Amino acid sequence: MNLLFLMTDQHRVDTLGCYGNPRVATPNLDRLAATGTRFDRFYTPTAICTPARASLLTGQAPFRHRLLANYERNVGYLEDLREDAFTFPGALAERDYQLGLVGKWHVGTHRNAASYGFDGPDLPGWHNPVDHPDYAAYLKERGLPPYRISDPIRGTTPNGNPGNLLAARLHQPVEATFEHYLATRAIEQLERYATTGRPFFLATHFFGPHLPYLLPDAYFDAYDPDLVELPASIAETFEGKPPVQRNYSAHWTFDTIPIEVTRKLIAVYWGYVTLIDEQIGRILTRLDELGLADDTSVFFTADHGEFTGAHRLHDKGPAMYEDIYRIPGIIRIPGAAPQVRQEFVSLTDCTATILDLAGCDTSPAVDSRSLVPLVRGEHPRWPGELLAEFHGHHFPYPQRMIRDEHHKLIVNPESVNELYDLDTDPHELANRYEHPELLPVRRRLMRRLYELLRERGDNFYHWMTPMFDIGDLDYDPSLSSFEPEGTA
Repeated sequence: MNLLFLMTDQHRVDTLGCYGNPRVATPNLDRLAATGTRFDRFYTPTAICTPARASLLTGQAPFRHRLLANYERNVGYLEDLREDAFTFPGALAERDYQLGLVGKWHVGTHRNAASYGFDGPDLPGWHNPVDHPDYAAYLKERGLPPYRISDPIRGTTPNGNPGNLLAARLHQPVEATFEHYLATRAIEQLERYATTGRPFFLATHFFGPHLPYLLPDAYFDAYDPDLVELPASIAETFEGKPPVQRNYSAHWTFDTIPIEVTRKLIAVYWGYVTLIDEQIGRILTRLDELGLADDTSVFFTADHGEFTGAHRLHDKGPAMYEDIYRIPGIIRIPGAAPQVRQEFVSLTDCTATILDLAGCDTSPAVDSRSLVPLVRGEHPRWPGELLAEFHGHHFPYPQRMIRDEHHKLIVNPESVNELYDLDTDPHELANRYEHPELLPVRRRLMRRLYELLRERGDNFYHWMTPMFDIGDLDYDPSLSSFEPEGTA
């Protein structure tokens, strides 16, 4: 079984037609969803690039692989996976797979994709590396103009300086964009693999639609801002919320940007999604032309979501809202009937799925479950809740989350905890952690989170033992009792 893995960065699930957006043109991903399995509750294990991508590579939760921060903002965590860490490409190589990765790597500082056996240009960072020699050669070979932008959109930071660049016009034709370049290189790799008779795993990791949104006019102006419906959570007041969220809003300069510019930013983000959809269409079309579709499983997902003004925020950060934790997830396995699944699944589950499809042992991917039975229409026993975690960006900030069918609980040790009723408050505006009518829900979710963290071996639970209602103790939380049991 060949494996084609398509991945975007910082991609809101509600920008895809197949997930219900009637305005954004995503015909190629919609077609993939219509011929495969669309997971409606697909989540990232952590809403930040490097830890999420390391979880995909290893099949381990971030607390276990310990690559907890993007290296550009690293605050003292590990900068690379440990030398002995299990990774799925090593297992596939033992099965004689050709391994390719075209696009964003962003899994560590010193070891790149080639260190794990992948073919492809070395593109390590968080943004489109428009100064990369291979991209420059691509432009020169085709007589295409170099990267140049104008009309930057940015706000003002609390100290009066210009804020992060959010968007700008790109003065290049679509053929010169980094997205078109990545799709072209992926197609070239696909053509090479097709001639060998050996199975392949080929990943294409787009850098977008991560901000800044740098697009040619045709995509920058593709959508009318007046047609943009602002996120309901733009009404966020941060009342009863962890103060860090208000700080992040100031850092991302939301309140210094006019609301009509926010509409334009969302419209430009939509244009970015359409641009990437077109490039994915080029890859899928070439897969069909090469006669490989019947022997190739196709994945599409993202590392995490994006706020684009939701909760008066941009980018991502220490706020475990659906906007950045729920992501698109589509898998097409040849012979499996199209369907939509409602189970809670994770980006980390892709690891065991890849291993399963390649005929490898899935057990080393210890925090991952193969999705193959779900894609093939089976109904195995499946957990009714989902866990996620966060460890910091710019500064350490530990969080743990559990969500089930109706509610979400977030534990913030240095601040207020959060509890959301997702049925009555789908936009997560009202923190109901202290509301007495939800005390039974709070108690149930807190105890369940505690149990699951202990089962995983995530030592975050030690903070919870003395601080929250987790039931009767079955161990000494101080780890310092030397008296024999029963001694007065």
